[in-house]
Amino acid sequence: MLVGIDLGTTNSAVALWGDGAAQLVPNALGKELTPSAVSIDKGGQTWVGEAALDRMATHPADTVTSFKRMMGTASTVTLAGRTLGPEDLSAMVLRSLADDVEAATGDRPTEAVITVPAYFNERQRRATRRAGEIAGLEVRRLINEPTAAALAFGLADRGDREPFLVFDLGGGTFDVSIVEMFDGIVEVRASAGDNRLGGDDFDEALVRLVEPLLREKAAAALDALRTDSRRALLNLAAERTRRALTTSEEADFNVVAGGTPISVRVSAEAFEEAAAGLGKRLRDPVIRALRDCHIDAKSLSDIVLVGGATRMPVVRKALTRMFGRFPNSTVHPDHAVALGAAIQAGLLSGGEGLEEIRITDVAPFTLGVNTATRDAQGRYHDDIFAPIIERNTPVPVSRMERFWTLGDNQKQVTFAIYQGEARDVKKNVKLGELTIPVPPRPAGEVSVDVRFTYDTSGLLDVDVAVPETGLTRNLVIVDEDDRRSQKDVDARRKALEKLKVHPRDEAENVAMLARGERAYEGFTGHIRDLIGHSLTEFQGALDKQDPRIIADAREALGQLLDEIDSASPL
Repeated sequence: MLVGIDLGTTNSAVALWGDGAAQLVPNALGKELTPSAVSIDKGGQTWVGEAALDRMATHPADTVTSFKRMMGTASTVTLAGRTLGPEDLSAMVLRSLADDVEAATGDRPTEAVITVPAYFNERQRRATRRAGEIAGLEVRRLINEPTAAALAFGLADRGDREPFLVFDLGGGTFDVSIVEMFDGIVEVRASAGDNRLGGDDFDEALVRLVEPLLREKAAAALDALRTDSRRALLNLAAERTRRALTTSEEADFNVVAGGTPISVRVSAEAFEEAAAGLGKRLRDPVIRALRDCHIDAKSLSDIVLVGGATRMPVVRKALTRMFGRFPNSTVHPDHAVALGAAIQAGLLSGGEGLEEIRITDVAPFTLGVNTATRDAQGRYHDDIFAPIIERNTPVPVSRMERFWTLGDNQKQVTFAIYQGEARDVKKNVKLGELTIPVPPRPAGEVSVDVRFTYDTSGLLDVDVAVPETGLTRNLVIVDEDDRRSQKDVDARRKALEKLKVHPRDEAENVAMLARGERAYEGFTGHIRDLIGHSLTEFQGALDKQDPRIIADAREALGQLLDEIDSASPL
C-alpha cells in the first residue's frame, strides 16, 4: 500500500488516494493530526503523538518536539538514557502513522510519498528518506510541501490557473512556491524558503515578551525549574496562548511552575509588536521566488495560505500589507499538504481520476563545482562556487559549462560537486568529487567540459570530458541510503540521456541559426545590422541553456525574419 505523509514540525498526517479523492486517515484518538512528539520513560516505553505531548508538562526532559529542525544534522537528544537522532524520532512518528493506516484499513502500508520543505537541502532530504526506511517504508518520492499543497488546491476544480503563490508557514519551516496550472500540468515556477522560521519562533517571541512579567510574580518558582523544563513549559504555554490570540484580542498566558500557577494577560497588539521582526523575515523568500521566475507580485492570481501558523493575524496582516490584498484561505492549512502527498501517491500508482495530471518541479538549490578565479593583481582565489544548474531551474534538466586549466603542465583536474548558494563553497553542501587527467600544456590551453544532469528524484549524473583527448569520466550521485537497484538507477540515467544535448545542437535551434545566417548574407546596411544583433541575442540565449529564454529569443528572431521576408521586393 502506498500512502501520502505530511511529516511536519508540529503535527503530522497521513492520507490515501481512493475512489477518485484524497482522504485523511484518523489516528487512534479519531483525530486527523498527530503531534510530532516523542516521549520515553525509564522502563523504555515509548509514547508518540498526543500522549507524548501530554507528558511534556510532567516529563519535559524525556520528551521532545520540533526535531524536524534537526534533520540533516548530527544533533541528538537523550530521552530516558537513550540517545536518538532526528531520523530515529521521525521514524517513530512515521511508524505511528503507519499503525493508524493499518488499524483503519486492515492493510499495512509499505510505501510512502513523504513531504519535505521545498528548501530542504540534499542532507535533509537524505535524512528524511532514512527516517522512512527505519520506519519500514520504501520512500517512493519526496515531494515539496508547497507543491503538495498546490496539488490539493488546484485539483479542487481541475481548472487552469494563472501563476499563484503558495505561502506555507508551519511550526518550524517556511516555504513559498509560485505555481501555474494549465492543461492538467501543475508547473512549479520557483521555490524559496527559510528552514529556521516557523510557528516555534513566534512562540519564542511570545515567551520573551511575557517572561519578565512572569518573573515579577513568581521568580523563585521559575528559577527552581531546570532550564530544559522551564523552556518546555513556557513554549507549551506560548503555543496555547498564540492559538488563543488567533481569535481574541487578549489571552492569558498560563503556566504552573513548581506547583505554583502563574498567569499573565497578553494583548494581540503586544504580541504583534514582539513578532514584528519575524514578519519582516517573511518577505525575503517571497521576493527571491518572484525574482527567480521573473514574475511581478501584481500578476499573481492568488496568495494561498498553508500551514497552521498562517492562522495568526500577525502573519495575515503582514501578507496583506505585502501584496495589497487579502490572501486565499479556502484550503485547510493543516490538511492540504497531506492531501497533496496522497494525490502524488495516486499519480505514482496510477490512481483513478489522475490520468491527465502531471507535475513539474524545480531544483531547490544551485548545483555547481569548486573553481578558482584570478584578481587584478594576478593572484588566484580558490574554492569559489561556479554554478552549473541554477536554483529554480525546471527539472529534469541538463546543463554544461566549460572550464580551463589553471597551471602550466597541469596533469589532472579535480572537481568537487556542491549544492548551495554561497560563493564560498565551504558554506555549501558537498555531494561528491571527480578527477580527470589532462594533457600537460600551458595554463588555459586545455578545456574541460562539465555536464550536470538532474532529475526529480534527486539523481545527479555528472559527466566530465576533455575535448582535446576525448577522455571522459562519470559520477552518479544518488541518495546513499536509496535501496533501489542498480537496474533502476541505470533506467533513470537512460531516461536522462536525451537531455544531454546542448541547445545549440537541437534541430529547431540549428534550423533557426541557419535561417538567420542566410538572411544576414542576403542583406546589407541597416537590415543586416538588425539580423546580426538578433542572431547575437539568440546565440547568447543558447549559451544560457534555459528553455524559456531560448524559446523567447528564437521567437523574436523568427518574427524579425518573417517581417523581413514579407517586405521582399518580389
